[in-house]
Amino acid sequence: MDTLVGTAPAASVPTALRKLYFLRFGFAAVWAALLFATADNLGALTATLLVIYPMFDVACAVIDLRSARANAQPVRGLYVNIALSALTGIALAVAATSGIPAVLRVWGVWAVTAGIVQLVVGAARRQLGGQWAMIASGAISILAGASFVAQAGTGDASLTNLAGYAFLGGVFFLVSALRLGRARRM
Repeated sequence: MDTLVGTAPAASVPTALRKLYFLRFGFAAVWAALLFATADNLGALTATLLVIYPMFDVACAVIDLRSARANAQPVRGLYVNIALSALTGIALAVAATSGIPAVLRVWGVWAVTAGIVQLVVGAARRQLGGQWAMIASGAISILAGASFVAQAGTGDASLTNLAGYAFLGGVFFLVSALRLGRARRM
């Protein structure tokens, strides 16, 4: 990992992360509501929503990467996240043509791999404060991803759980944003 030993975090990193985490919470809440409303039918709107989510993740990771690089923070995990999310967006577009079980498998694999990356990045950033929620979110993502893959093999395959997963992930971003604000005031 690209860590700088003994280097104090720049003051602008928590501020930039805080703003980004608030944005991610808002997006996740709106996206989850829209997916929940359309989850019964894997039509064009639902497929578009499914592809938008990882592409938004790519955009957020690019913003995060710029801030981290400018402030000498670890970035390798962010590059991995960008690649995983971009590939997932493409894979979801293809999977949406095959049905809900295929979508759940792709989403599940993404949730597991992205969860691992989130754990690593959160652990590397723990000195910034507010990262325990990102570490917990990564661990939950791994478990949720495995459950999505398992659900894909049952007759109860549904996209509704993806909305709950995204909303919960958004809540973890909100908690981290609030914790980063608190750490900044201390």
